[in-house]
Amino acid sequence: MPRAATTTDVFNAIAEPRRREIISVLGGGGRTHAVGELVKILRLSQPAVSKHLGVLRKVGIVSVSRHGRRRLYRLNAEELKPVHDWVKTYERFWTHQLDRIKDRAERKAMERLADKNRLRKDQEE
Repeated sequence: MPRAATTTDVFNAIAEPRRREIISVLGGGGRTHAVGELVKILRLSQPAVSKHLGVLRKVGIVSVSRHGRRRLYRLNAEELKPVHDWVKTYERFWTHQLDRIKDRAERKAMERLADKNRLRKDQEE
């Protein structure tokens, strides 16, 4: 079965690691960035950055506005909500694991404290 085009939905668009990097940069601070700035930050070629921005624009994750001769790109974070909602359905798996880790760490800390108290009591006797 052929893979869906990267511009069909948000999930396909963010499947590419460099596009996720662009999203991270655009999401930092909520400001706009010109292509040239993204090229410098990401250390990618201008055509590669432009291509990735085009994909992100087609699915609505990124918007562009013109300021003089410059095109400034901004993240539309609300368009990532479908990804968030989908991943959230699996949150119980890692939340459960984190709860187990926390319980174990607390149990170990209590055991160490009890051992320390026993040792101190033995030294006093």
